[in-house]
Amino acid sequence: MVKEIERKFLVSGAQWRDLVEADIRIRQFYLAAAPDRSVRVRISDGASAKLTLKFGSKARERDEFEYPIPLAEAEEMQAFAIGRVIEKTRHHVRHRGYLYEVDVFGGLLAGLVVAELETPEDVPDEMLPDWLGREVTGEQRFYNASLALGGIPEIAA
Repeated sequence: MVKEIERKFLVSGAQWRDLVEADIRIRQFYLAAAPDRSVRVRISDGASAKLTLKFGSKARERDEFEYPIPLAEAEEMQAFAIGRVIEKTRHHVRHRGYLYEVDVFGGLLAGLVVAELETPEDVPDEMLPDWLGREVTGEQRFYNASLALGGIPEIAA
């Protein structure tokens, strides 16, 4: 089990694009979701898949269990998805030694760009990059499970 501190931000600038180290095309969907837990399947670059279980209701800190699963089984599980399938490209960007995952959403969520920072410790605000916009940690409408199950959030940085 991994205990993570997760912060989410809308992205307000494009400066991060020059710092991208890697891109991953992601298709993900949920098999179960409740306010304090979720079961997610994620397919990366059409080549590998993971099953993720998340528990906890604190916005910044949750317990996470993640397991690789056969790609063919992940593809079959998509038939049991609840809500919409999320498509996004994840960009890895480093700033001051921290890895930010900048997700550029596609499909019905096109135009939404969210950066996540997952760390074992809380990062002080003065260490954050300038291209981050408004922090949306704790705003459920910007969490992937809500994006899959709910409406499309108004995008405002």
